[in-house]
Amino acid sequence: NSVMGPENATTVTEFILEAFSGLDQRLQLFLSLVFLLIYLTPVVGNATIILLVCVDHRLQNPMYFFISNLAFLEICFTSSTSIQLFVILSSGSRTISLNSCFAQSYFYLALGCTEFVLLVVMSFDRYVAICQPLRYAAIMKPQLCVHLVVAAWITGFTLLSYHLVLPYMLTFCGSNKVHHFFCDSSPLLKLSCSDTSLLWKIDSVIFSFVILGSLCLTLAFYMCILFCILHLPAASGRKKAFSTCSSHLTTLAIAYGSCIALYVCPSEDVFLENNRIVALLNTVLYPFLNPFIYSLRNKTVILALNEAIARTTTQF
Repeated sequence: NSVMGPENATTVTEFILEAFSGLDQRLQLFLSLVFLLIYLTPVVGNATIILLVCVDHRLQNPMYFFISNLAFLEICFTSSTSIQLFVILSSGSRTISLNSCFAQSYFYLALGCTEFVLLVVMSFDRYVAICQPLRYAAIMKPQLCVHLVVAAWITGFTLLSYHLVLPYMLTFCGSNKVHHFFCDSSPLLKLSCSDTSLLWKIDSVIFSFVILGSLCLTLAFYMCILFCILHLPAASGRKKAFSTCSSHLTTLAIAYGSCIALYVCPSEDVFLENNRIVALLNTVLYPFLNPFIYSLRNKTVILALNEAIARTTTQF
């Protein structure tokens, strides 16, 4: 990128999100309804999980405390991009101000970073529960659980805090067309006519550290869990634990796979068409699957949900 744009270039004051602009109008409207359904499903599912954990005493333990925090985080994370995507496809309104664009980019990245840290915390909780069951209550005290969740949020939002400052130091004086359906870091940096090499390097270091660091820790805990499972005496216990771990690892593969493709060693020569497709896995498919994988196939959660529905219907 050039250090500065031409003297007489018009300074950009808003961006145009160009994703899916080549599609037929009726197809865009149909896709908007599909994405709205895909968005509302995890939002309602996650909100239900949070409510159940709050009202049902059987779900008030460390595992469900972490799951309810993940559910809240997922609502925020998917809302940061999916609402914009729905507006683009349904109304054709593609313009977004610079400040709104930078804010969306920051919250999307900070919430994503927070989620990776929280996934490490949850894998640690499962490791203690399965491999140290007799010491579980002594280790995972409520105070520690709260501290771990607060640490995850602070880490995520602090590590990405440079995105609150550095983007505002960039100049945008050429094209204002963002080839994406939300304000992701790479397409924004490619549009700047300032020298963005420092930001590319910082992004590369921070994203690689968060994604690969959390992946290594999460896999280490799951390897320990699998080792413990193999030594369980009862076959039924092994089957249940394997089923839980395999479903968790499936969603982790989608999240980490898409984020490694998008953010580990981001390149100025990145192919943005591929970015959009991979980003859909991360922003649409992964949040859609999470409530089902972590909670809504759990027997205790289903029992609590059925009882809550039964109580509600009897009142009416």
